[in-house]
Amino acid sequence: MIMQFINNTFFGIFVSVVVYLIGLYLFNRFNNFFLFQPLFVGMILGIFVLWVLEHAMGVSSTLIYDAFWHGGKDNFIGANLLFWFLGPATISFAIPLYKRNDIVKDYWLEILLSLVVGLFISLIIIYYICRALNLSNSEIASLLPQSATTAIALPLSTSIGGIPAITAMTVILNSVIVLAIGDQLVKWLKLDTDPIGIGLGLGTSGHTIGSAKAVKLGSIEGAMASIAVIVVGIVTNIVVPLFARLIGLK
Repeated sequence: MIMQFINNTFFGIFVSVVVYLIGLYLFNRFNNFFLFQPLFVGMILGIFVLWVLEHAMGVSSTLIYDAFWHGGKDNFIGANLLFWFLGPATISFAIPLYKRNDIVKDYWLEILLSLVVGLFISLIIIYYICRALNLSNSEIASLLPQSATTAIALPLSTSIGGIPAITAMTVILNSVIVLAIGDQLVKWLKLDTDPIGIGLGLGTSGHTIGSAKAVKLGSIEGAMASIAVIVVGIVTNIVVPLFARLIGLK
């Protein structure tokens, strides 16, 4: 009975939605406490559910994960259907950007330079920290794309020999950290009166979650966060494969 449920198209979708809703409930119940961010809680609970099923049924983790992701060996659709929606969701960032395109026209060069330079610095720092920690090439490849939003970072990680699961975890953790200390960082960096800087920072480091936070702060912050997600995603998609070749990952 359980095996029939697992080898079903809706198994992965059901688990994903339920653990997310639990995370959302906890997030609201505990006054938006950052450790209960729905994506973070959903990730932890999802791993726990799959682990319990693996040991309770005495089957391999690969079988459980395939059932979760693809709906079983005879199916092609499972939780990966939800992943497909990340593409359209990312494109929707163009909406707040369009509403404040006047800001982009006035500051396009400053915005572009700050995002590109920041990305290069990020890649270099990530690489040297990974080397200092003696991480393997696949682990380094998994961490390099974390500046991009999930829809871009996961396929990019796969293309350069990384492990998408690690990449997804780092992208989500980045967002959780931004949610936790973003307000404090804004004060430390004295960006309180700079909506452009706030938006770019939240979008670059916090991705979708950071952008959602930026939209709540104001239209300029939301537009800048959107352009940060888009520009950093595009540049990351171009630069990271070249950087991976340069450091010998591919």
